[in-house]
Amino acid sequence: MEQTFLMIKPDGVQRGLIGRIVSRLEDKGFTLVGCKFAQVTAQQAEFHYAEHVGKDFYPNLVKFITSGPVFAMVWEGDDIIALSRILIGKTNVKEAQPGTIRGDFAAHTPNNLIHGSDSMESSKREIGNFFEAQELVNYTKGLAPWI
Repeated sequence: MEQTFLMIKPDGVQRGLIGRIVSRLEDKGFTLVGCKFAQVTAQQAEFHYAEHVGKDFYPNLVKFITSGPVFAMVWEGDDIIALSRILIGKTNVKEAQPGTIRGDFAAHTPNNLIHGSDSMESSKREIGNFFEAQELVNYTKGLAPWI
């Protein structure tokens, strides 16, 4: 079973979309194993976006993700990294298909509502940046065989 890190960004929080986004993830059959409402620190933001250091847009990424609270989450499921990224939609909102979170709710890039890990390596790093191991709950849903 794979885990991924998903985070509703400050624009999603400010727009009151936490419940609607979480519902879509639950509707897909994913299992929420950890979540927290948090203010991202500069140190967390710099670590989170480390691969973008030196790029023109890096300072704005850090400024945006620290501009307000986020809803950080860890989800579990088969092939969840790839499947959640499909559900989220393309990073550039002009390319995000209707039916995806960004396609239905986002109007501007980079204010595209949600972040999702793009690989197993990123997922592990990002989960570790926002969660301690004891904050994640391992359980089995009774309906798991039906998903």
